[in-house]
Formats: sequence, structure tokens, C-alpha cells
Amino acid sequence: MTNLEKYSRAFAESFGISEGEAKTAKYQEVANWDSVGHMTLMAALEAAFDIMLDTEDIIDFGSFEKGKEILKKYDVEI
Repeated sequence: MTNLEKYSRAFAESFGISEGEAKTAKYQEVANWDSVGHMTLMAALEAAFDIMLDTEDIIDFGSFEKGKEILKKYDVEI
């Protein structure tokens, strides 16, 4: 499984959306992306990529695209 597949799947499973819908996902524009959904996604990404996100990065993680930028800081290329 590629990193893009892992990343898309984390969004899909966290929010109950398709992997295609995940690619345009933004915080609070997806029905289940509220504060609980956000932390579910963060936990899924930490497990998928074996990383520990900093609090500032968790707060800044507001969209599928922004998340890709943030994960680069952890040497995860999407």
C-alpha cells in the first residue's frame, strides 16, 4: 500500500467518506470532521505512519492538502 493510499484510507475511515471524497476534504466541511473526528484522524495517521504529531501540527491540520504538507515535516511523502 502506498503512502497516498494509507493517507486517503485514514480520511475515509475516520469520516465515513470515500477515498475519492477524502481528496477534497476540509475541516468542518465534512459532516464527521468535528473535534472528535479530527482526533480520530490524527490517531489514524500516527498509527499508519508510526509518527507522533506535535500539538501545533494537529491544530494546523485543516485539510487533505494541508495535511500532506505537514506530514513532510515527519519525512512522510504523500
